Amino acid sequence: MEVEKMDENEWKYHGEGNQSLVVSHCQRCVVLRFLKFPPNQNKTPEEILHHLQNIVDFGKHVMKQFFGENYVHHGEIIQLPLDFVRQLCLKIQPERPECRCDKDMDTLSGYAMCLPNLTRLQTFRFAEHRPILCIEIKPKCGFIPFSSHVSQEIKHKVCRYCMHQHLKVANGKWKRPSKYCPLDLFSGNKQRMHFALKSLLQEAQNNLKIFKNGELIYGCKDDQDSVSDWNELARHLKPFFFPSNGLVSGPHCTRTIVKELIHVITMALLSSTDTCRAGDMKTVPISQGRSYCEASAFNKELVRNGKHKLESSGLPRGCLLYKTLQAQMLDMLDIEGLYPLYSRVEQYLEEFPEERSTLQIDGPYNEAFYEKLLDLSLEDDGTVAFALTKVQQYRIAMTAKDCSIMIALSPCLQDECSEHRPVVLTSKSRFTFSVSVLDLDLKPYESIPHQYKLDGEIVNYYLKNVQAKEDPVMSNLFKENEDCTLVLHKV
Repeated sequence: MEVEKMDENEWKYHGEGNQSLVVSHCQRCVVLRFLKFPPNQNKTPEEILHHLQNIVDFGKHVMKQFFGENYVHHGEIIQLPLDFVRQLCLKIQPERPECRCDKDMDTLSGYAMCLPNLTRLQTFRFAEHRPILCIEIKPKCGFIPFSSHVSQEIKHKVCRYCMHQHLKVANGKWKRPSKYCPLDLFSGNKQRMHFALKSLLQEAQNNLKIFKNGELIYGCKDDQDSVSDWNELARHLKPFFFPSNGLVSGPHCTRTIVKELIHVITMALLSSTDTCRAGDMKTVPISQGRSYCEASAFNKELVRNGKHKLESSGLPRGCLLYKTLQAQMLDMLDIEGLYPLYSRVEQYLEEFPEERSTLQIDGPYNEAFYEKLLDLSLEDDGTVAFALTKVQQYRIAMTAKDCSIMIALSPCLQDECSEHRPVVLTSKSRFTFSVSVLDLDLKPYESIPHQYKLDGEIVNYYLKNVQAKEDPVMSNLFKENEDCTLVLHKV
């Protein structure tokens, strides 16, 4: 990319998170990611560069080892003319949501990350001239805690996401709880996955967005009063799924198109598009746990129909959901078992603050950092080394629990399909696709006390305000347990 030829008018606001702001180019399949800070917090260009380099290195040397070469796009750091950055900031400022404007985009260092635009196909450039559909899913945590350190039995029965929904509604973040349960999506059972995806479409919240040609067409905006319109979504999707205009309009058309969309997403999520072969595969049985959540609306529907047997098909080992779940399961102790180890590390750092860099808490995130993550021992020998390993594994797990999966789809003709191009079929169309993962910044070490406090708030609210009102019969169902296995490997 030639920075001297970049016109700020060709870039547009793309979105932002807590620490960064992203703009995308109208013609090129790239995005620029800038760090952002509170107005009174000044960072030197050297500090900005170091922060960005840590993000790149973490994706390149750590998360790519968990997810695979084709799924992770770590990007590169580029330096831009300061005048270009300032003009770009002025252009996109009016488009930023008001709730995000408490932090300013970095306009002083000139450093940014250049990344591929994951709303576009990442593997087959031949289709770039065709319309592109992209579904972004934030699947959240896909397993029930299995740690013996868990103090409340409810955490062994109801997943954190389903419990957290009730607290978020009580705090006014959302108007109603979603029926989505991550364990249904991660089950590998197509019926449960379809239910989970339909629930996400009904209550997108922050967990689902749909883009057409890079433009957001579906998903919850920052204001909680926005209501998703399936009919409008069907209007956008109809040319993709029924190009010959086989359906005209009406609720039947909308339901049919949504059903086709859910089928495509499911098949893409279950696919394996990473051809890299694993080396040094290490399979470690962890514990006995369950693959369902008692609060899942899907489970409750089974009970109402008199069915007490919950089937789980399991995920194909090469698919991105499987890899995501394995990384999430590095949280082997739960935050309740992890917090005392975090306190051990903190106490050590209070005595020896100069050791912080030696312990690699703030990087560098290199091969040596990754190698330390492979120690899955749960035998606490009382050392700082053991505590630090578990803390770092927990940070990786939290990163995987909060990542997003991008599924980009483009219509393709039958004569363009081959064994080298992944294709998913619908009743009237066929799509080539790519699957990627993003939002892979390592979760901050300093956020662990907040996570510990939040966990207690979520569980206590659920016990006091939800479980007490539930039918006691519900908690006695589905007694069978299933094996959970953690797989770590290099790719």
